[in-house]
Amino acid sequence: MKIGFIGLGNVGSKLAGSLLRNKFDLTVRDLNKKLTNDFKSRGAKIANNAKELAEQTDLIITCLPSPKICSEVMESNEGIINGLSENKIWLEMSTTDESEVKRLGSLVLSKKAIPLDAPVSGGCHRAASGNIAIFVGGERHSFEKILPVLATMGRKILHTGELGTASVLKVITNYLASVHLAALGEAWTVAKKSNLDLNKTYKGIAVSSGNSFVHETESQVILNGSYNINFTMDLVEKDMNIFNELSKKLNAPLEISPFILDIFKDAHKKYGSRAWSSMVVRRLEDKFGIDFRASGFPNELTDNVKEEKGYEI
Repeated sequence: MKIGFIGLGNVGSKLAGSLLRNKFDLTVRDLNKKLTNDFKSRGAKIANNAKELAEQTDLIITCLPSPKICSEVMESNEGIINGLSENKIWLEMSTTDESEVKRLGSLVLSKKAIPLDAPVSGGCHRAASGNIAIFVGGERHSFEKILPVLATMGRKILHTGELGTASVLKVITNYLASVHLAALGEAWTVAKKSNLDLNKTYKGIAVSSGNSFVHETESQVILNGSYNINFTMDLVEKDMNIFNELSKKLNAPLEISPFILDIFKDAHKKYGSRAWSSMVVRRLEDKFGIDFRASGFPNELTDNVKEEKGYEI
């Protein structure tokens, strides 16, 4: 199977890197020539545009920052849609809106090709090691056909149902992660102002009912002071907006979600769109003239789990 990959950002470069590392026939496309040249030096081919990439490959993967950018990559004159033909598969690995992936999916189907949405969850450090989780929505037979590819990029793979269901589940999980992160800012504030040992506090939370994946990962780079979680403020705000808009479409106005979104909007305004999303806790550090620094924590997360073939859960 020939694979095309468009979008070599923080997550995409690592997913595509797993494919290359495992000897798949890979063609890549990104506006950043430095990134594509790096992949070329490691054995990947480079496409001049998205249409060409789609014509030359069997499985076309997109991993892009926003629904708007994905739409441009799909629907422009030199876009993916115009390069599709029967039985090719489009795999949308971006975090996107359910209605948008269905809209683009209908265009893919009109070319007798197959659309699947497959967002990932678990952090860039897990994407780098092929240990990330992947949710997949769409036709079951096509999911099974590309499962060996998915099992290279991720560890735990879940078929969620029809097209779009994976995107809904993804924004739910991102919403929960955002809530946990905002709550951690308040927890660290109380710990610091109570003069607790922050190293021991980290361990205590990790073994308690208050633990979360976000604490185990993002608290480390918060305590280090780098905040480097490889996920930026504009992306978390985008995901939160998708979640909020979905709740409105479902006629289920929420209570906590709009409040958390306002917190991230304020952090976005204070620290910029490309600031690491974990810097949301810095609002409280700045407000109270404190910091959450502690020794022994890494500047950036790495996944030390041995790379193994993924599997369906």
